[in-house]
Amino acid sequence: MSKTVRTYGDYTIKAGGGSSGSDRIILDASEIRVPGSLTVEGTQTTLNSATLTIEDKFIEVNRNNSTAGTEDGGVFFNQGSNNHQIFYYDADQSEFVVGVTTQDSDATSITNITPGNLRIAAPGQSDHATTKAYVDAQIAGGGFSIGFTGDDSTTVSVTTGNTVDIAGGSNISTAAAEPDTITVNLNNDLTNITSITSNVSNGNLTLATNGTGDVVVDDTLTFSAAASTPAANTVTKIYNKTAGGGGTGLFFLNSNINSGSEGELISKSKATALAIALG
Repeated sequence: MSKTVRTYGDYTIKAGGGSSGSDRIILDASEIRVPGSLTVEGTQTTLNSATLTIEDKFIEVNRNNSTAGTEDGGVFFNQGSNNHQIFYYDADQSEFVVGVTTQDSDATSITNITPGNLRIAAPGQSDHATTKAYVDAQIAGGGFSIGFTGDDSTTVSVTTGNTVDIAGGSNISTAAAEPDTITVNLNNDLTNITSITSNVSNGNLTLATNGTGDVVVDDTLTFSAAASTPAANTVTKIYNKTAGGGGTGLFFLNSNINSGSEGELISKSKATALAIALG
């Protein structure tokens, strides 16, 4: 027959030394119900049931953690003799991780993790995570968009069906190198160029023709004042500095000419004056 035990105050059932002892209280019944709230204050709760059904809409883990960003938290999946599978939040990295670990579920921080694979469906909208197969299909089918940003911060978007056209026509060659560098060579005329600068400190800038062609200057050529007289070698160097006896300020030197001493190109007026003076 049913029986009710009622008390008008706290009611304690204690076996032996209580929580500090080793004696147990066993409730042996086909079903045990707790109509009120149940609080377990021990260090471990073990459920040996075959099926766990929870009515709560949300499950909180890592309860009583009061310091942000210090403790990892998640779910361990027992794999028998194999290492644990785990899905958890990495507090140090502020990210979720799925993988394999050799650590146990009583760890407060996961320091040994081998990331695993996560299988998901193809994305249905822009904020969904995507699969490798979906990305590969989009690239192969041209279903992706990229953007190019110019010096004025204006971005030009390139979407499906558009063509990226780099001036130079068919005379374009590219070379890829790590890390993530693509070099584009335009083997054609360059227009609208206002400055060409070497990217190497104190490096040379070379203008070279193909075969026996000449470097042609179709306009005024300006020489800025040289900071110092360059060193002479077997090529002829032309540079500008304060005008001397030649009256031009345009000097040249070559190690094979006048023992490498610099000389000044002479102006027409100076040449005329010297011709008259020398009769």
